Amino acid sequence: MSINLRNIIKPYPSPIITGRGIDLDFPMLAGCLALLGLGLVMITSASSEVAAVQSGNTLYMMIRHLVYLVIGLGACIVTMMIPIATWQRLGWLMLIGAFGLLVMVIVPGIGREVNGSMRWIGFGAFNVQPSEIAKVFVVIYLAGYLVRRQKEVRESWMGFFKPFIVLLPMAGLLLMEPDFGATVVMMGAAAAMLFLGGVGLFRFTLMVVLAVAAVTVLVQAQPYRMARLITFTDPWSDQFGSGYQLTQALIAFGRGEWLGVGLGNSVQKQFYLPEAHTDFVFSVLAEELGVVGSLCTVALFVFVCVRGMYIGMWAEKAKQYFAAYVAYGLSFLWIGQFLINIGVNVGLLPTKGLTLPFLSYGGSSLVICCACLGLLLRIEWESRTHLGSEEMEFSESDFAEEPTHGR
Repeated sequence: MSINLRNIIKPYPSPIITGRGIDLDFPMLAGCLALLGLGLVMITSASSEVAAVQSGNTLYMMIRHLVYLVIGLGACIVTMMIPIATWQRLGWLMLIGAFGLLVMVIVPGIGREVNGSMRWIGFGAFNVQPSEIAKVFVVIYLAGYLVRRQKEVRESWMGFFKPFIVLLPMAGLLLMEPDFGATVVMMGAAAAMLFLGGVGLFRFTLMVVLAVAAVTVLVQAQPYRMARLITFTDPWSDQFGSGYQLTQALIAFGRGEWLGVGLGNSVQKQFYLPEAHTDFVFSVLAEELGVVGSLCTVALFVFVCVRGMYIGMWAEKAKQYFAAYVAYGLSFLWIGQFLINIGVNVGLLPTKGLTLPFLSYGGSSLVICCACLGLLLRIEWESRTHLGSEEMEFSESDFAEEPTHGR
């Protein structure tokens, strides 16, 4: 007996199954696919020497990255098929799940320690990084809160402080791993969502001041963080110690000059630059593709992030406020990771272990980025067609007319 997939998901139409075929935001999709393709190429190049020594196969890291990429694209398709209203209903369950994962990762025997940090849960040959999942779940929960308590958030101090009853314990769990970078990105995205949700300027300014004070205390509380902060201002003062990683990254940028040394010809990836295929893949890209290639990559990131913000704006104009806040939050997560990773690579920020969205090697980050892309594509489709609500009845006639994009 044959199974008609379209009949199974008929109550929940999606941008990939309609009466007029695939109906996606192709500029956003093209930008992200370009980054994914570039990431695959750079991972293949940057990891070849490490992979040859660790596994005897120069393509080992590339094959693993390709597996994660296939899983990520599958996650993107699945998220596109789920109505945004479903995510809104499940916000509390996702928040509980995020807390559960972050507690599990710091439990000895469950969490897996890598480079002195307990950030992963091992499943055989694969590691899952709960912080990547938790950041997205927090965005979904906070978007629901901003919709439910919109008036309270805008007019009262209690509505402003309530989200931090959830956010601060989660930040504490992240710091216990420790994962300072993920904490900054999550709290930054949450602050931006609160501001866009209508928090007054005075309360927002107070939040920023308190956040800066908290970061200052956290940096001074751990000697290694203070050492990183001091070293990054002058990495050459200890170029074979705490400044080694940054000096090697800067050498990669210097060698790249305008047009680069050529794809695959990086010298720094040959065990000079630690984490060349993960946190510092942009440095290898700059060495092999030069200033021109680096600026083109930055332009792609800017386009994708700005497009994500526009998707939020279109959803807000369509009065789909939950979807709008989710789009804003996901965009700010990407923007935060992009700015921190690039800032670390060029020496503008202290060294911090954060992957570059879509580009860096790392299964959890890649899969979650693809899932976020699926969410954004779903939000854009629902705001454009006004067919996203589960309360509406759908028929073939809803999808008969040609779409009018106008974007």
